Amino acid sequence: QVQLVESGGGLVQAGGSLRLSCAASGRTFSSYAMGWFRQAPGKEREFVAGISWSGINSYYADAVKGRFTISRDNAKNTVYLQMNSLKPEDTAVYYCNADHHLSTIVAGTVLGAWGQGTQVTVSS
Repeated sequence: QVQLVESGGGLVQAGGSLRLSCAASGRTFSSYAMGWFRQAPGKEREFVAGISWSGINSYYADAVKGRFTISRDNAKNTVYLQMNSLKPEDTAVYYCNADHHLSTIVAGTVLGAWGQGTQVTVSS
């Protein structure tokens, strides 16, 4: 099982950028599809972006398409989320998770344990 630690959140003005990182432990990181999710106050956790184990395939929620980019570095056991043109509605706790199937990531039905997440706050 992969252990995950998110970082990189913070307070940013609307229109700004942040890059989130998710560091994974375990030798099998490169065999997992990875995803970013977020949960805003009073809302359900939702899928944001997913990437295949190879990094070749990626998918995005409509709300972030064109603004966010997911990437991974298997040599560093890390997945990233570059967030540009941030909006107040992007404010949430952001989490990463892993699954052997990208389809499971995109569907948001991952069964892996959730970490602490990292808070992203976008001011207007």
